Amino acid sequence: MKALITGATSGIGLACAETLAQLGYSLVLTGRRAERLAKIKLELIQKYGVEVATLSFDISNKNEVQQYISPLIDIDVLINNAGLAAGFGELVNGDIEDWERMIDTNIKGVLYVTKIIANTMKQRGSGHIVNIGSTAAKDVYPNGNVYCATKHALDAISKALRIELLPYHIKVTAVHPGMVHTEFSQVRYKGDNELADKVYDNIDPLQAKDVAEVIGFVLQRPSYVNLNDIVMTCTAQANSMYVHRKQ
Repeated sequence: MKALITGATSGIGLACAETLAQLGYSLVLTGRRAERLAKIKLELIQKYGVEVATLSFDISNKNEVQQYISPLIDIDVLINNAGLAAGFGELVNGDIEDWERMIDTNIKGVLYVTKIIANTMKQRGSGHIVNIGSTAAKDVYPNGNVYCATKHALDAISKALRIELLPYHIKVTAVHPGMVHTEFSQVRYKGDNELADKVYDNIDPLQAKDVAEVIGFVLQRPSYVNLNDIVMTCTAQANSMYVHRKQ
């Protein structure tokens, strides 16, 4: 079995690579940081003895996606993980470049990659697509406007794909994590570590491996079982709006 994981240089994507390597998958890992990909490739090969290929490009660039993804005709599992939040504030004060970056990556990038891989899965009559969403796909929270919109869009794309690919025995799963301690907040706050750290103050957030382990479980279900939609949070979080912090 071979899996393609986008955004595999850190966080949930990297944890998925580790989990799937443990399960014996051959891997194709993508990301923009070539040196980090090369290091991850070496570590996974040494640790698990699996085949690992890496592709360094930007999934928001449709020409690069066409160039790097089109040759992949034997992908059994696609994990659409690459995504980001950029900025945090009221829409009326929003940075248009931040909006475009989120829309281009979180929506258009997923579409570019999925179009190619889903077509090869259709031809074979099998496959599994896992889209990494967010609790922001279910609840809109203050100052999260455009990011929430992109994750709502991904949720809709997952539902549509599930219907369209049904005749071809292709599974589609959407996994929607809440607060996960990764580089997510550092990217959102553009390297302001103090603001990023406050996101996780006085709670025990999810770790990337928690999400990856759920995905590993999803992929190991029998061929007649599909887990369509999974929302997971840390115990201290009810949804995108409500978090109970330790006093």
